[in-house]
Amino acid sequence: MNSNQEIKESDLKSAIGQPIRERVGIVVDGMDARAAITSITTAERSGVRQIWMTQSPFYPDTITIFAAAAAKTSTIRMGTAIVPSYPRHPLALAQQALAMYDIAPGRFRLGIGPSHRPLMEGVYGLPHKKPLSYMREYFQILRSVLTEGKVNHHGHFFNVVATMPRTSKIPLLISTLGEKAFLLAGEISDGALSWLCPIPYLLKTGLPALRRASSSNGRSEPPLVAHVLVALSEDGTLILEKGHQLLSFYSKLPFYAKMFTDAGFPITTSDDGDKTNVPDSLVKSLVISGNESTIAAKFKELLSRGLSELMVTIVPILDLQVEQKRLMNLIGGL
Repeated sequence: MNSNQEIKESDLKSAIGQPIRERVGIVVDGMDARAAITSITTAERSGVRQIWMTQSPFYPDTITIFAAAAAKTSTIRMGTAIVPSYPRHPLALAQQALAMYDIAPGRFRLGIGPSHRPLMEGVYGLPHKKPLSYMREYFQILRSVLTEGKVNHHGHFFNVVATMPRTSKIPLLISTLGEKAFLLAGEISDGALSWLCPIPYLLKTGLPALRRASSSNGRSEPPLVAHVLVALSEDGTLILEKGHQLLSFYSKLPFYAKMFTDAGFPITTSDDGDKTNVPDSLVKSLVISGNESTIAAKFKELLSRGLSELMVTIVPILDLQVEQKRLMNLIGGL
């Protein structure tokens, strides 16, 4: 950015009501529970205020990791982005969330989503039908259990009757890729969690849909947490290579392929259907690269454009541990 485009941090604070550092979180890998806990404690010491973790079908349980990390930390917030809804009954997830609330009140945000048919049906063997309708009903049960301490729900997907020992104020966020998901988030959620959505797509499609739905339902606009990729490097060739490696898995999932196409980056598939082609332009749109000062300036610019928060994933170029620690220090110093 040139001097005319430079964003004053004081202006940004007053506009949103929170310091920059409170609005930038980092994604921690959960493949190894002990390593994840170490990363979370290291992040807190570095000044990071928010941790996000996904829940893979093949990884240890994220909320269990958070509970262990909460006992070793005192201020850092933790959020799931996301816990897939189909494998877990909403009452069982509410029980986990209540435990986190007891252990670390005010430090836990629960992000949920329907995940993807190839994973839910191919891995768990669960039917993945009408994901947004399912998400709405699932969310209603969670909201009732956590905020009212009871639920008496008889719907299309669930019949749940239960009373909890107490209520808990846990923000409930939902995953958002397509426009309909942003509309649902604006209607019912405490926040929208994007993942690998290009920023122009969020500004043109996601954020307006979120605002329309919240306004038409008489609600305050929920925050939009924008997922961004960061490479602490200026090597364009390596950044492209690593970016393609990261995106190759997602490009095979129909929901992502459609979102990329809607965002102007169509994914092509080989004739046999085994390989997908991710355009270089998509990698360049998603990955923020450069040194610490360049990336910090980009964070501030993005937050000035209507995005509520950033959820940052490191794209390792040479050394994951070194670069992750550099990113933690960068965020902690904002």
